[in-house]
Amino acid sequence: ATLSFAAKVNAAGVANVAAADKARAAAMRQASHHGKRSESFDITNAAVSYTAQVGVGNPPTEYTLLIDTGSANTWIGDDKPYNPTSTSQDTGNTIQVSYGSGSFSGEEYLDTVTLTSGLTINQQSIGVASQAQSLTGVDGILGVGPTDLTEGTVANTDEVPTVTDNLYAQGTISEEVLGIYFVPASESNSGGELTFGGYDSSVITGSVNYVPLTTTSPASTYWGIDQSISYGDSTILSETAGIVDTGTTLILIASDAFSQYQSATGGTIDQTTGLLAISSDQYANLQSLFFNIGGESYELTANAQIWPRSLNSAIGGTSDNIYLIVSDIGTNSGSGLDFMNGYTFLERYYSVFDTTNSRVGFATTAYTDATTN
Repeated sequence: ATLSFAAKVNAAGVANVAAADKARAAAMRQASHHGKRSESFDITNAAVSYTAQVGVGNPPTEYTLLIDTGSANTWIGDDKPYNPTSTSQDTGNTIQVSYGSGSFSGEEYLDTVTLTSGLTINQQSIGVASQAQSLTGVDGILGVGPTDLTEGTVANTDEVPTVTDNLYAQGTISEEVLGIYFVPASESNSGGELTFGGYDSSVITGSVNYVPLTTTSPASTYWGIDQSISYGDSTILSETAGIVDTGTTLILIASDAFSQYQSATGGTIDQTTGLLAISSDQYANLQSLFFNIGGESYELTANAQIWPRSLNSAIGGTSDNIYLIVSDIGTNSGSGLDFMNGYTFLERYYSVFDTTNSRVGFATTAYTDATTN
């Protein structure tokens, strides 16, 4: 059975989403980190981020947490203070994590974490922030990245188990697999779902195609894969390593590939949003982008390449402008992290993050070819 709950979601208040994503990419390049049962819960798209309500303690206090496959630490306390209960255990260890556009530091606790009635984790490591930067409208992060990302983040500790690790270790799920379903924010009933222990076959329209995790560093530290990208019939990024990341809003590609994309689309950088802006005539001529992953081609139509026009205000844009969601990662190809498939890609394709088999999978959904942007 699948258990679900509605999650309240708030936008992350990013002033310049392109700059924030680029800073995140830079931090990730520089970082050195040290018969299956599944359960689901609902999430909702809030334009520039996905967050969910997560309970901590007993009785639980609910916190609005950013869902992040690029981080493995779960922490709270940026907005709403932590309320220790009978299940709270202060380990006495300090914790510190840096992100591309912010950081937090504080103290580690072990506590009960409740995602829904069927997804309760005992003695989950959480960071309680005493200081946090650059997160607005959320209380912290629900880290669902690879466990290795926790290395060196907690004093006197090698690595700390993630929420997925503990759900598996405690027998709640039989495989360390996370399925993510995002619905475009422009849909009238935008929403999504996280499924721990498997994936939700009811929301995909084809089979899940898997690709092994990349061995190229630093992408290999994260949910990294190898892919190439074509614009129309022209390859703009030869096969290289990058990551799949829910914590990144846009699709970022290497600077040399981005230059080719900008030239092909005719877009010009909008100084307010940092995004490429195109005219209506240019949009009419926009060709598809093809992401070639593990022998499969994933198409982003013209409509999928633009920011939802009804939500231009969420990124500080002008209401009648057309903005592209492909942006510059900040370094030329060959860095070992040459692309970031953010949630503007993931809201068009179902994604499966499979720790058990060291792979990532994708499948089409009813929104793959949606034209609501």
